[in-house]
Amino acid sequence: MNIVTFREIDASSLADHSVENFDASSQTKADIVILDINTIFDFEENKGNITSESYVSIAIVDDDSDYDAFKNFGIDAWIKASNLDQLNNIVELVIKRFLS
Repeated sequence: MNIVTFREIDASSLADHSVENFDASSQTKADIVILDINTIFDFEENKGNITSESYVSIAIVDDDSDYDAFKNFGIDAWIKASNLDQLNNIVELVIKRFLS
């Protein structure tokens, strides 16, 4: 799977996937996009160019108020920033549920 992140993350747990930090000049089409509250508008402005036809979005939330901010953006899955060590589990789950 191609994963594009809009936030710097430790991608070592995602070694089975191609992980790239967002760059407007990138030609990679993301199957999974990882973003946070600070990058949602960058994602919205660029999603047509960087996402594959069928993609899944994962939002990193810092606190409960972030859920309200994301609710109008059609986010598929969420993970708390404090649980980023479990990111690979969320990625595998969305692959099984949405992309298989």
